[in-house]
Amino acid sequence: MKLGIIGLPNVGKSTLFNSLTGGGAEAANYPFCTIDPNVGIAAVPDKRLDVLGKMYNTKKITPAVIEFVDIAGLVRGASKGEGLGNKFLSHIREVDAVVHVVRCFEDSNVVHVDSKINPLADIETIDLELMLSDLEIIDRRLAKTEKQAMSDKSLKKEIEILKKIKACLQEGVSPATLEFSDEEDREIAKGLNLLTLKPVLYAANVDEDCLADGGENEYTKVVREHAAQNGDGVFVICAKIEEEIAGLEPDEKAEFLEELGLSESGLDRLIKASYELLGLMSYLTAGEKECRAWTIEKGTKAPKAAGKIHSDFEKGFIRAEVVTYDDLVRLGSVAAAKEAGVYRSEGKDYIFKDGDVVLFRFNV
Repeated sequence: MKLGIIGLPNVGKSTLFNSLTGGGAEAANYPFCTIDPNVGIAAVPDKRLDVLGKMYNTKKITPAVIEFVDIAGLVRGASKGEGLGNKFLSHIREVDAVVHVVRCFEDSNVVHVDSKINPLADIETIDLELMLSDLEIIDRRLAKTEKQAMSDKSLKKEIEILKKIKACLQEGVSPATLEFSDEEDREIAKGLNLLTLKPVLYAANVDEDCLADGGENEYTKVVREHAAQNGDGVFVICAKIEEEIAGLEPDEKAEFLEELGLSESGLDRLIKASYELLGLMSYLTAGEKECRAWTIEKGTKAPKAAGKIHSDFEKGFIRAEVVTYDDLVRLGSVAAAKEAGVYRSEGKDYIFKDGDVVLFRFNV
């Protein structure tokens, strides 16, 4: 999973990025201190792997990972080259979802690019630039496709979809609100790789006092209302606190969070929100050599899930031997799970569930 972190300058993007990945992006009190996009990897916390690791006395534990891309702050006119312009909008097109950091705190020492705190206005500024950038992409694609359609009638449907999306963008409405008639139409739209069609997760960045008081203020309420209207995800975070605890040992981190009245870190909350937004989950493989988590979409059938490990697993899929994590831990071993009748052999139509512990049988 690849997430792009965007927002106006000085909203806490790079601070959040650093705390999530330890990437060392420069975070300073002036616009555009992030010149090139910073890329970092963060492990997906999964306590189940530690439990399985002890059970199997495994040599290696490999969690699922998320790749974060910290993209330069966007400003009004970015789609036309203002600030750092389209160069950085192009980086957003490569991600699976967008984490839009919105400033929800007052601090006279941190300059706001518009000199006032207004989360909704900030969101609208970014949304407009994404729409204008997409409209430019659609116009170019439409001109090219209409020319090709003179000799290829099969492109008629693509032209219809392009015009439908263009009309939507011209009206200032996100094409994410469009309903496509069939799977083919959805695939065509997805293939356009439009910024406005990517799932959005709003990170409402608050100060320490607000987080300690429950993480809600007048600004976060506005962000939640906007997200709800558009079917987007939202979570509250204090990037400054996340940066402070990023370098702590697990025990120290847990103690620090407890003092703040928090049960989990911002990274944990972000990952949960991201998985929910994108409809993802993890299945597990376990053994003496390695215990590992594999991220798949909810509703994935066994052969495709097997292909996550290697294409040969999918091509030569025979069956999946499955036991739930809870049953395996409760009974203590695969042998005990088999004896209890909860270790199952599943075929090609089996739909994986979160926490399934799996052994694939295949033949190529």
